Amino acid sequence: MRVVVVGAGVIGLASAHYLSRAGHEVVVLDREAEGERGTSYGNAGMVVPSHFVPLAAPGAVLQALRWMPDPESPFHVAPRPSLDLLRWGLEFWRASAKERAERASPVLLALSLASRAAYEELEREIGSFGLTTAGLLMVSATDTGHAEEAELAHRAASLGLQVRVLDRQGVAAVEPRAGYAVAGAVHYLDDAHLDPGSLLERLRAAVLSAGGEVRHRARVERLLTRQGRVIGVDGPGLRELADRVVLAAGSWSARLAAGMGLRLPLEPGTGYSLTVTSPDAGPRLPAILSEARVAVTPLEGRLRVGGTMEMAGFPAADAPASHRRVAGILKAVGRYLPGLDLEPLRAAAPWRGHRPCTPDGLPYLGEVSSPRGLVVATGHAMLGVSLAPVTGKVVAALASGEDPGLELDLLHPERFSRRAW
Repeated sequence: MRVVVVGAGVIGLASAHYLSRAGHEVVVLDREAEGERGTSYGNAGMVVPSHFVPLAAPGAVLQALRWMPDPESPFHVAPRPSLDLLRWGLEFWRASAKERAERASPVLLALSLASRAAYEELEREIGSFGLTTAGLLMVSATDTGHAEEAELAHRAASLGLQVRVLDRQGVAAVEPRAGYAVAGAVHYLDDAHLDPGSLLERLRAAVLSAGGEVRHRARVERLLTRQGRVIGVDGPGLRELADRVVLAAGSWSARLAAGMGLRLPLEPGTGYSLTVTSPDAGPRLPAILSEARVAVTPLEGRLRVGGTMEMAGFPAADAPASHRRVAGILKAVGRYLPGLDLEPLRAAAPWRGHRPCTPDGLPYLGEVSSPRGLVVATGHAMLGVSLAPVTGKVVAALASGEDPGLELDLLHPERFSRRAW
């Protein structure tokens, strides 16, 4: 079949790779110019089965309200008159109920473990992208934070994950050169990390070598349908016919879905990262600075720090980076890693990306009932890189009319369209 994939981020390219491998003719269309660094490039590059608790978790709403007044906090909602934001917030509140979060966790964990296993196979297929399987540290600055993370670690262990709870001395033994000033950490041994830029380049090259196309500055504005079935896409100077369409346009997916009468509540959660040459002394393992929700990732010859979740809609293309958000990241790094020289980070140009956030913290992944032939793969929030291979495999299976072998009911892209407003 001829399949058009809308979006050339990590989800779109992973889907295109597995579709090509299944024997389909694939065309990837992306709104950005070639060489522009979209959301998938600047993220932390973490593969995290440890992140099995959805963003909409018990206590998340109360914590978000505590952070709201502080523009440097890990989470911030910029007030604006938006009915979509109001609806998203209400659905987030509903999804943060304990029973709903508990139903979602096994689904996220199954996806993450399948993706973690698929990454090793993928690197053998398409070449190295810096996959490192030494695990991840969830680092806590306070005794209270460490106790909470240790409690979550026990739950993770009960679900089959390999974890080690470390005190201050244990952290120093694992990271002797980092100089962490913390109460403790949890070492999640099943986690991994990679270079997201290298991954995207490898996936793109694999799609092209398989005979697929990747076109940039191809702005899709609507999906074409005939007799209840999607037959392609069009936009300015663009008309592409297809047997199947995969909607993997990240935070922009909701606008295209709306034209089909499909409601995909999505908020672009803006995050920032800074990348510098690796310091002489610094972390060896990727880490989450837990109370600050800041990620620290050692890459090949570089160090990347990033974080924050700002619900502010889509800023203008020429809007400057929020210096308060960046300042919050730097403050957290200095608190947890007091020996790290922050001057290179202060001088680095901040990168900004828009994570596609669903209200319940689960991605949209599945084929819709109408129009037929449309597969949706978006809404992965901070887990786009983490879940890319398994998402690509599921997309290829669905487009081929095969059983993906995973439970997808809670991920169905029509789950919010069914609710009347």
